[in-house]
Formats: sequence, C-alpha cells, structure tokens
Amino acid sequence: MDAHPQVSQDLTLARAALDRGERSQAARHLAGALPHAPTLPEIHELLSRLAADTDDALDLFPLDAHAPAGRVAAHAHLLAAAGRPEDGLPLLAAASGHTPGVDWAGVPWVSDPVLGDRIDPDALARTVMRLCTAVGDPAPATAAVPLQPYLTVVRHTVAAHGEHAMLLGAGSALARRLGEARLAVDWASRGARSHPSKLGEIWLGYAYRSAGRIPEALAALRRAVTYDPDDLSVYADVAATLADLGRLDEALDWTDRAMERDPMFDCVVHTAHRLRYRADGEVAHLIALADYIRDHPDDTHEHTDLADCCRNTPWLSGTPAGLGRLRPGRAPVNAEPSADARDRLLRVASGTWAHPPAAYDRALGLVLVEPWELLALLGHPSVTGAEQPGAAEIWACLGLLHHGTDEPWLDSSRRRLLLGLLDGEVDRVTQAALFALITYAWVDPAARADVAAVVAGRFAEVAGGPFTRAVAELAMITPELGRATRELAAATIRVPAIPRQRRRSYLLRWLRK
Repeated sequence: MDAHPQVSQDLTLARAALDRGERSQAARHLAGALPHAPTLPEIHELLSRLAADTDDALDLFPLDAHAPAGRVAAHAHLLAAAGRPEDGLPLLAAASGHTPGVDWAGVPWVSDPVLGDRIDPDALARTVMRLCTAVGDPAPATAAVPLQPYLTVVRHTVAAHGEHAMLLGAGSALARRLGEARLAVDWASRGARSHPSKLGEIWLGYAYRSAGRIPEALAALRRAVTYDPDDLSVYADVAATLADLGRLDEALDWTDRAMERDPMFDCVVHTAHRLRYRADGEVAHLIALADYIRDHPDDTHEHTDLADCCRNTPWLSGTPAGLGRLRPGRAPVNAEPSADARDRLLRVASGTWAHPPAAYDRALGLVLVEPWELLALLGHPSVTGAEQPGAAEIWACLGLLHHGTDEPWLDSSRRRLLLGLLDGEVDRVTQAALFALITYAWVDPAARADVAAVVAGRFAEVAGGPFTRAVAELAMITPELGRATRELAAATIRVPAIPRQRRRSYLLRWLRK
C-alpha cells in the first residue's frame, strides 16, 4: 500500500463505494488517487473491478477540456484494459505532459511490444510531438525516468513498422529532451536517411547540437534551409549554431538576412538581440528585446534569450555582491509597519530575478501594501537582517512603482517618492530607489529620458568618491543613458576594486620588529 495518506483514504472510500454500488463515487476516488500513485497495483485492481461491474465504465471518467489528469489517466487505463491501448496512449501522454515528473506511463501495457504492433506510427509521432511541446526543452530533470516508457513505445513501433521518418524524428526530439543525446542522434539520422526533408534535417541538427557535435549540427541546419529558404526559424537556428562555433560575424549575417525578410519574426528577433549583446555588450540590445517581448505577448515560441543574457550580471539578474557592504539606510517614515506588510514584502524579497521587467512584474503583489508602509519598511530592523542584504529594500522600492499607476510619470507620486529616497550618501536604500527608477524605464519607454537624466546626475554627484563603482553598475543598465556617462561608468567598472588597507595591521607589524 502506498504511504501517501490521501491514497489510502481514497482507496478505502472507493472500495466502500463499490460495495454499496455507488460507481460514480468510486470513480471519483480512484481518479483522485492516481496522481499520487499512478502505478499502484491496488488502484488498477479496483479500476478492473469497476469495469467488470458496469458496461459504461468509460462514462464514469468523462473527458472534457478541464478534465483532471487523474481522470484522463483512468480513462486511458480502461481503454487499454478493453483491448484499445493505442487509443489510451495519447490520453496517458496528455497526463504526462501535464505533470511530467509523475510516473503515469510506468505500467505494463505501455511497455508491452504488442502496443508497438497495434499503434499507427503517424498517430504515435503526433502524440510524441505533443508530449515534447508540453514537457519543454529540456524536460525537467524529474521527468527523465517517468517519460522513458514513451521511448520504449517508439522502439517497439519502429521495430514493427520499419523506418518511419516522422516517428524517428519525434522520438529523437523526446530523447534529446531527456538527455539521451546518443539515441537522439541515432533516431534522427535514420529518419533523415529514410525520408530526406527539412524537418528531418532540423531534428538531426538539434540532435547533433545536444550531443556537442556542433559542426555536424550546422551542416544539417544548412541543408534544412535549402528545403525551405522562407522558414526564418531555421535561419535563427543556423545563427545560434554559428555563434556556438565562435563565428559571431557569420551568425549576425544570418540574422540580418532573416530580418530583411521579416524584421518582426520572433525567433529571429530574440536570436539577433542576444547575439548583438554577446558581440558588444551594449545593454541597449536587451532593452530592445524587452520592448519587443512587451509588444508581442503572443509569440509562437517560448524564448529565454533575455533571461539568459541577464544571468549573473549585477542588477540585471539580482543584487550585486557589494550591496551588502553598504549601510542599510534609514526609513523616511517614522511609523511602525504592520506584520502583514512585512510578511508580504519578505515573501517576494528574493535576491534574484530573471531580468528587470520580471522584477517589476513580481513586485505587483505589493500593491496591497500601502506606500507609507513600504517606506517604513526601508531600513526597518525586521527586514534589514534578511538572508540577502538589500533585497527587502529593493522590493519595497519596486512595490512603490505599482501605486498611482494612473498618474503621468513626471507628475506621479511614485516618481516623487523614489526621487526623495535618493537624498544623502549612497546606501542600500538609495541604491534600491535608483534601481526601481531604472526598472521603470525598462518597462515604460516614455520615462526613459527622465530616468536617464536622474541617473546621470546621481553618477556625477558620487564621481571620484568611494561609491562611484556602485552607482556605475546601475548606470550601465540604464536605458538611453548618454554616451559620455555610459563610457565613464564602463571605465569605472573596468578599474579593479582596491580593498581598503587597515592601518592597524601596519602598526602591529612595526611593533613586532
């Protein structure tokens, strides 16, 4: 018996319902137990008993647009028990796509070679492709074992039906997502040989790339272009592969060629901005990409280029290491914030974020905290001792951005409050306020000229002092900052930070002589 208490309870209730003849109640409890223990023999025994007791067992697990995964899986198992495993597999795959880390397919009928004989290879290819889309690329690490049975089905089906190009390609895509690079290359190569096509070469190119065989990946993707010169997504793949080979100029040439055909094609735009940023390090490329993402919320693919470029960069993806060495700063409001306000702030106060627009979006929940409480929390002892120093101050300032959003920026209370926090020496609060202003410039182009002027003025105030580098890091991520200020900030950052020398240590050494 599974140790999960919910499973034990559901099975007890399901048995009792069957004994009373209440089949719908029994079905509800079995569907509830399946997500927690999808391979538990007791659940499948009760499903068999339910099927034997009624002629309409499938109707007890109706399929609709919002059917929970447990119900879908139960329907699949009943189809398999009725001699229709080929109809049950797509349903089970849908459950796996919903929660890839659950062992939905770890049951005997899925891995039975008989299924490979019965199932149509075209239908299986479509099922596997839908599964690939659902689980992501790569699939979560927890899915590596639970999704293996689907690779077994592909093996059995290919053995029964011969070299089916579409199935081999789809199987390769799934194998690649599960870290099976060698298998992915084998299946994609066989598929491309049996039926040469653009899609076959794309699958082969991806498989080679996952195996680290970049030159061969490039050759396959170039062949894909010859099949369809108008498919700009392949241009983006070629560009990315060339960049992996260190041939950045050629990569940018491919993105330029694609953008001449369609300057708004999502895959090309994401790849082009990422590679341009890689070429010269100018944050303007990332800001342009953020603008594109904001203006095109319905992209056909999920892209991570902006987050990938921001990763491990001070302020773009998290609090810089030096922030914790600054003074905490003082709250401009002499009042005691509520426990609810403190708890709401600490729930979002992470030291990392994907990129500035993502940080802005994450702070939206702080609209439920009054501005005076956010101000009172700045430098408050209940948050300054957090595990990541400065994080709470950052999120309090980001929270201010979500108050009074109907006010024009230049006359807004949120701008006035953040500007007021910049007074005085550089500390965690002033840095947090400056970052909030810069973040708003990322999400609202109309505020960029104003914020750039504020940042330039702040940088001029601290230039030559001990905190010049700290403000320079923020200047480097500011949209539309003037060239002279940006170049000076870059030069400041290039100079290695020299730790302060402690005179006491020299005195001690002199005394020991």
